[in-house]
Amino acid sequence: MPMTDTKKDYQKILGSVQKPVKGEAGKTGTWSSKKPVIDLEKCIPVKSGKASCFNCWLYCPEAVVSRKIPPEIDLEYCKGCGICMEECPVKAITMEEVKSV
Repeated sequence: MPMTDTKKDYQKILGSVQKPVKGEAGKTGTWSSKKPVIDLEKCIPVKSGKASCFNCWLYCPEAVVSRKIPPEIDLEYCKGCGICMEECPVKAITMEEVKSV
């Protein structure tokens, strides 16, 4: 079966998409003044016990959110951008101030 032009175009687009790699820029967790905190009582995968939602994992530009139940955030590499909080449909993620030592 010959490949359609649409399918070829789709493959070109997918081939050009880059996947974020955790730690590519080094340990960036110290850059942030805020850190994400997950309220596990609101988190959809935790409440359902199923691998569902994971918007935090999907939209994290630094690939620091795990795709497991419960999700975890690697704060050594998290820049504190807050995208995970913005994309969470149930507002289970809040941004908290990082306490200076």
